[in-house]
Amino acid sequence: MARAVLGKAELDEALGSLAGWGIEKGKLHKEFEFADFSEAFGFMVRAALAAEQRNHHPEWFNVWNRVVVDLTTHDSGGITASDTELAAEMNRLAG
Repeated sequence: MARAVLGKAELDEALGSLAGWGIEKGKLHKEFEFADFSEAFGFMVRAALAAEQRNHHPEWFNVWNRVVVDLTTHDSGGITASDTELAAEMNRLAG
């Protein structure tokens, strides 16, 4: 069952607690930067395990020490609580 897309007020409230996240092209968006490739890749492994547990997978891109993440719930057609929850977990994992 698809989750409900967050309304503007709900999304604004969620963004208030998601340091570094914003909206870009209708998706939650953040660019993480790490000391080097090993740290970036380690973050991606931890985040992949968290995403798999939730059955909710990010769109992401990695070059050396940078990981760019976009989150949206495709079957709902927008940003849902699944996205904000994964964003919060990614922030936690990134330290």
